[in-house]
Amino acid sequence: MLGLMSGTSHDGIDGAVVEFTPQGEGLIARVVTHVSAAYEPGLRDRLVTALPPAPTTLAEVTRLDTQIGQAFAELAARAVEGAGPMDLVASHGQTVFHWVEPASESSTGTPSTPAARGTLQLGQPAWIAEATGAPVLADVRARDIAAGGHGAPLVGLLDELLLADRVRAGARPAALNLGGIANVSVVEDAGVRAWDTGPANALMDAVVRDRGAHPQGYDADGALAAAGSVHAPLLESLLADPYYRQAPPKSTGKELFHLDYLRAVLARTDTEALPIEDLLATLAELTVHTVARALHDAGVSELYASGGGARNPVLMSGLRRALPSVQVRSSADLGVGEQEKEALLMALLGWYAWHGLPASMPASGARGPRLLGSLTPGAGPLRLPEPREQPPAWLRVG
Repeated sequence: MLGLMSGTSHDGIDGAVVEFTPQGEGLIARVVTHVSAAYEPGLRDRLVTALPPAPTTLAEVTRLDTQIGQAFAELAARAVEGAGPMDLVASHGQTVFHWVEPASESSTGTPSTPAARGTLQLGQPAWIAEATGAPVLADVRARDIAAGGHGAPLVGLLDELLLADRVRAGARPAALNLGGIANVSVVEDAGVRAWDTGPANALMDAVVRDRGAHPQGYDADGALAAAGSVHAPLLESLLADPYYRQAPPKSTGKELFHLDYLRAVLARTDTEALPIEDLLATLAELTVHTVARALHDAGVSELYASGGGARNPVLMSGLRRALPSVQVRSSADLGVGEQEKEALLMALLGWYAWHGLPASMPASGARGPRLLGSLTPGAGPLRLPEPREQPPAWLRVG
């Protein structure tokens, strides 16, 4: 299986060629190779310009759907050239809008659970099928939403399998992904709970790009944030957002946490002139605070972090400070590189679809298990094996 993923940072595509082998009640995943490619700068600029709250046109959406699909296809072809033919390519595409109806507050001031209504990922899978000859699984979130779920975060499926051994050992583990948005998966005997806690890198990256503070477009190694101080009144105002009081299941994205959102908070708190170092330190503390509160409430004993934010020392040291009783580790301790996890997830979703197994989870809020994704045939007729009766109980990467 080839898994392809581009996340909420909108910077490029990651891929993982994974060979899955059933073993007893579980599954062994052997990562054959990783591939990655940054978006061509002009394409990335147009993509970011088209994101909400900015207006766009159907003509531009169509062009982006084709050109993002071609970028995915080029990377997929490179993976096939290096690793050989694929049984299936599972492509997430690029999320451009995640439609969540805001929760309404009751008379007691407690927000209701928000409802996801739709989601849109661009990157036409036909280009991948044409470039590789392999069938392509795409549109993996929509069915979960149609069944009443949030369609996000899907990584709970992978986290439950990866952490099954830790649960059997008596731990109460959790996984954290620090992409544009932060999401957590808490794994227990009864299953997994997974939800988005709020922004991770989304607001920090937006500030760095807006002010031209770093040529890479993000706070490399957290150096700017490390040189600043947390502005307590601004942090308090940011934490007042109703999203943080909503109970899971819940999901969010850059539709809410974007540059104009932050500018409005800065204007309300009269902090527009705050030095960028202090602003980034405050935004990092926002992520630390919201993630730590979610994990503290869940009684977690150990945490495995991944995503670009896992390489930010300010975020990681902040989490260790805020969660002194939790062992904070890297997903690499589970055999999964911090930047490789989401591509592995897509390959796993491909394996589930290939074997007729539902991949949606109660944690998303869906009414029940659902087969996820839509299939585009490859060069020949689509032939799937007989469905497996039982999903794997664990997964090990080796």
